[in-house]
Amino acid sequence: MNFPAIRVIFQREMARFSRTIIESLISPVISTSLYFVVFGAAIGSRIEAVDGVTYGAFIVPGLIMLTVITQSVSNASFAIHFPKFIGSIYELLSAPVSYREIVIGYVGAAAVKSILIGLVILLTAYLFVDLPIAHPIAMLALLAVTSFSFSLFGFIIGIWAKDFQQLQLIPLLVLTPLIFLGGSFYSIDMLPGIWRTIAMFNPVVYLMSVFRWSFFATADVPIAASLLAIAVFTALCLAVVWWIFRTGWRIRQ
Repeated sequence: MNFPAIRVIFQREMARFSRTIIESLISPVISTSLYFVVFGAAIGSRIEAVDGVTYGAFIVPGLIMLTVITQSVSNASFAIHFPKFIGSIYELLSAPVSYREIVIGYVGAAAVKSILIGLVILLTAYLFVDLPIAHPIAMLALLAVTSFSFSLFGFIIGIWAKDFQQLQLIPLLVLTPLIFLGGSFYSIDMLPGIWRTIAMFNPVVYLMSVFRWSFFATADVPIAASLLAIAVFTALCLAVVWWIFRTGWRIRQ
């Protein structure tokens, strides 16, 4: 394992993040505050407690997942697409660096950025609500796994995209609807029967459920099913990344 190469890629990506750290951290703080004003105060005052939790606290895990997922995909996809766009990826591919080290460097940096932003949102939430964390270690582990798995997904999108317009296609048309319909701001138990059945086909539901469980010790779906869904998604992303570098699809073309 070429650790110096991993460190160089990782540090370069983190340096790009540090140059815009104010925008990167203040933006989610402002967005979180607006969500609390709109959902927590305006709408939450009209909604009774959900599963014994005040609505303002109930939406916090959803807000964290919403931001972490989108940031993971965005950071990782841009990080690998930009070298493709300007042609510098060929220098990286010709260097004595394996595809594993390239993936660890880029995906690791994107995941760390998303974890930091997720923790900032969590701290911001404490300014608005009293927020219990029933399983803090599980919460941190799930935050890390989510950041890593969706950074892998973003890495795949960055390689697949032929231009910057395509780079935004899947996040806007696929990922965002799945997140908002995945129980970010409501419990799927609140849905009518047929819609609850349909919601169970949304993979984000399982992620939201287990992450909310780490806060409130209640879940919409069995914990084992959620963990299995996350494991399958991560394994699929790893398999696709392996296939991409093995065949050179959209990299050497």
